[in-house]
Amino acid sequence: MTPLQIIFIIVAVITLFAAIKVVSSRNLVHAALWLILVLFGIAVFFVILSAGFFAAAQVVIYIGAIAILMIFTIMLTRRVARDSGAQHNSNWWAAAVLSLLLFTGLSWILSRWQGFQSTAQPMLESADPLRQLGEGLVAPGGYLIPFEVASILLVAALIGAITVAWERK
Repeated sequence: MTPLQIIFIIVAVITLFAAIKVVSSRNLVHAALWLILVLFGIAVFFVILSAGFFAAAQVVIYIGAIAILMIFTIMLTRRVARDSGAQHNSNWWAAAVLSLLLFTGLSWILSRWQGFQSTAQPMLESADPLRQLGEGLVAPGGYLIPFEVASILLVAALIGAITVAWERK
């Protein structure tokens, strides 16, 4: 086993543990801190894949945005106290079975796919990946429409959060 594979396994275990803690934490601030660890683990995966730009974007944008999200969470909810409601409902077993079936089905499909066993072709050294990314984001045939739809969705979520937290007099 190579050192890179060992690093990958360690980071994957830490990231999965932190992801479980995000959804099981009772304190909003603790959940946001665990989410920062998950996002940092994803940035490490980008570094392992030699995608330095995406790793830097992950750290600067997502982790930086999560710090702002923590501030907004505290300001909008006006409480940092622990959640007193139940963390599980009576249908948790159905969700667990459905998740296991979905994971098994996806694993089976991926094991049958020919491209799953092959390795990706290396990028040409002369190609500028940042230029290709920029052209892909603004080209009408590229990712312009999904990028704009995602931005509209984020603005709608922010407006929805403000509406829910707004005190009615």
